[in-house]
Amino acid sequence: MSVEVRVPTLLQKVVGGAKVVQGDGATILDLLDDLDRRYPGLKEKLIMDDGQLHKFVNIYINNEDIRFLGRLEARLSEGDVVSILPAVAGGSA
Repeated sequence: MSVEVRVPTLLQKVVGGAKVVQGDGATILDLLDDLDRRYPGLKEKLIMDDGQLHKFVNIYINNEDIRFLGRLEARLSEGDVVSILPAVAGGSA
């Protein structure tokens, strides 16, 4: 099933400069595997060596955080919009 994937600026170079790409998969992990086949090196920027999502990356399905939807096993449906966002931290008082 095809979904729209919104790519953050930091990763757009990996996907040929695109802000939005299409991908296929029944789960987020399947989608990341598909995207990595199309854009080699993308998955290693999102997934740690232990197979978990990097702690500085947030992924949303239709504006819902995948941490509350099953993490990498979160299910996708045709037409979903997946957003990959780097976590924002820092600042000072």
